[in-house]
Amino acid sequence: MRSSNPALISNPFSNFGLLGETDSMTIGGTVNKTGILLLLVLLPAAFVWQQFYSAGQNPAAVQSWMLIGMIGGLIFSLATIFKMTWAPITAPLYAIMQGLFLGGISGIFEHSYPGIVMQAVSLSISTLLVMLAAYQAGWVRATERFKWGVIAATGGIAVVYLVSMVLGLFGIHLSFITGNSFFSILFSCFVVAIAALNFVLDFDFIEQGSRARVPKYMEWYGAFALMVTLIWLYIEILRLLSKINSRR
Repeated sequence: MRSSNPALISNPFSNFGLLGETDSMTIGGTVNKTGILLLLVLLPAAFVWQQFYSAGQNPAAVQSWMLIGMIGGLIFSLATIFKMTWAPITAPLYAIMQGLFLGGISGIFEHSYPGIVMQAVSLSISTLLVMLAAYQAGWVRATERFKWGVIAATGGIAVVYLVSMVLGLFGIHLSFITGNSFFSILFSCFVVAIAALNFVLDFDFIEQGSRARVPKYMEWYGAFALMVTLIWLYIEILRLLSKINSRR
């Protein structure tokens, strides 16, 4: 199974030939595409957030939007992963769908723990900037050992979450995922750390793609990969903060 993280793709640039500078992927172009995707997440998120509070903070009022966003996000992410050439279309659609989901889930968390969303947003953006600074300074390098370590940890987390979802269908809940015990908080801290380290893989992919002068549409794919990591990090920080707040 292929992943949204470009670093998990074997030899991602092997099928590309060198292109001229105007026709190839650039770091600046990817940054611009990332900004567009971020805007496309924020606008529908703000809409659903407003719907939540207009309905008296009733989760039922946004469940349909969240379901559409969750299913649509999955469909468009898989389409982007398996058909990179579609990224200029599917990546923006993925961002819109995720915005619908995040607007609802953020409103629900905010209702339970006032102020948590702003904290999660601030921590997510700060983590992105810190990881970017560390990468540019050479403090963190995407060596092969580092890549496979992050890949293994990310895959392990995915398996744990998948098992948890399956067990949940039978009424069995893993307390270290859903609870607020010290071990549960420690697990969330570990997941947040792995999500943050995935930024390094994304940065390396974008840098290598720019050097390899791959096609321009790969800017959208690189931006998509960054958004996947950022959204995952934001959700995990929300979960972590909610566990901490629930112990007070």
